[in-house]
Amino acid sequence: MESERSKRMGNACIPLKRIAYFLCLLSALLLTEGKKPAKPKCPAVCTCTKDNALCENARSIPRTVPPDVISLLFTSNSFDVISDDAFIGLPHLEYLFIENNNIKSISRHTFRGLKSLIHLSLANNNLQTLPKDIFKGLDSLTNVDLRGNSFNCDCKLKWLVEWLSHTNATVEDIYCEGPPEYKKRKINSLSSKDFDCIITEFAKSQDLPYQSLSIDTFSYLNDEYVVIAQPFTGKCIFLEWDHVEKTFRNYDNITGTSTVVCKPIVIETQLYVIVAQLFGGSHIYKRDSFANKFIKIQDIEILKIRKPNDIETFKIENNWYFVVADSSKAGFTTIYKWNGNGFYSHQSLHAWYRDTDVEYLEIVRTPQTLRTPHLILSSSSQRPVIYQWNKATQLFTNQTDIPNMEDVYAVKHFSVKGDVYICLTRFIGDSKVMKWGGSSFQDIQRMPSRGSMVFQPLQINSYQYAILGSDYSFTQVYNWDAEKAKFVKFQELNVQAPRSFTHVSINKRNFLFASSFKGNTQIYKHVIVDLSA
Repeated sequence: MESERSKRMGNACIPLKRIAYFLCLLSALLLTEGKKPAKPKCPAVCTCTKDNALCENARSIPRTVPPDVISLLFTSNSFDVISDDAFIGLPHLEYLFIENNNIKSISRHTFRGLKSLIHLSLANNNLQTLPKDIFKGLDSLTNVDLRGNSFNCDCKLKWLVEWLSHTNATVEDIYCEGPPEYKKRKINSLSSKDFDCIITEFAKSQDLPYQSLSIDTFSYLNDEYVVIAQPFTGKCIFLEWDHVEKTFRNYDNITGTSTVVCKPIVIETQLYVIVAQLFGGSHIYKRDSFANKFIKIQDIEILKIRKPNDIETFKIENNWYFVVADSSKAGFTTIYKWNGNGFYSHQSLHAWYRDTDVEYLEIVRTPQTLRTPHLILSSSSQRPVIYQWNKATQLFTNQTDIPNMEDVYAVKHFSVKGDVYICLTRFIGDSKVMKWGGSSFQDIQRMPSRGSMVFQPLQINSYQYAILGSDYSFTQVYNWDAEKAKFVKFQELNVQAPRSFTHVSINKRNFLFASSFKGNTQIYKHVIVDLSA
């Protein structure tokens, strides 16, 4: 009986539970309905109708514009900056006029979310530029008005020129206010070719804690190496690229005395290094791949090479040579030739002239002839002397000198579009750039020198540079201007007593090594910067 009664009571409770559930649900719905946010009211600085809003004398973009507005006008306001997402929450906005204000800056994402926007006007403000991709995402845009601004047509505005060339929107004519060469030019008529926005620079990458005189780079067994002559420790320091740490690290060294030049030369697959020293004689080493070290194989005759100052290597008709410029009063600048087993004296040049530098180059003397090997010897006792290779005798013969160029310490050459130029270094006075004219070198440009021991041309990709060092001031880096056919000042480097500048290319990275007689050897990375990015 008791269980039967309980069963009937349980069945009776079922409809009561359902009623209570529905009452709770109804209460929740009523509460939710009561908490629905009210539609934003028109901001105090604006006048609103059902579809339109006009805002004046505002200090900033109001955040409570009714979301259903279709047209929005800002005029005569005091704010001059518009930040990101300034018009968020206006999905139906089709017409936006920000006119006759003093707007100086607009953020890249100012108009983010305005997918329905058809017409945009930023007319009669104080804009000098616009951030790249400011119109990105405005897929419905058909009209843009940018008139009445002071646009500076530099690389920061290059993107706008490109955008104007392919947009389907109608854009009113706009004009440049600067720079001077573009003033009053119609921006709509410019092309991306009118902007030169790619610049380069040498950025400090690494310091090597030792002084140095000369630096060379070479390829050996499919890898790139750098060798640095250290005069005070008497070492040739070899560096290799660390592919993990992305820096240069020690590879090996050759120990000597007062080392001034470590010149590598690879013949077939064998690496040799000519080590020039002020004391203890100069020597030739080869790399023993089995012992994994450098082994001395030859001494250079001390009666001819007393005070070496520079070494050049070159190849003529499949024969390898090197030449040592000797700067002593009793020495001989001498050419050595590879005979299959070693290097032996081939020709002595310029006895007792205290040569400081030797440069190998190939030039054309007449339009009908091919390029002919030449040597230019710089000396502290006379003008630079030019020697020409005689194919019949297999010797260099004295041809001429470079007039009006006394006290030249070194000569280095470079080529531009087939023309041969030389950079002549003078410690005091003007260093020069000269061009080969078929029978002689002709003046092109003068650079004031003050304590210069190196004026090094070098090419990195399509960029031609010349670097003029100084013992008393900053090193000047020049970049070749193709239109002017001259070098223009490009950058200053702070290198103490520079003696050489060498371009090293590894894994598509380009570096500039700067030797220093009084400070640390420095490594700079060649950086390409796109100013329009």
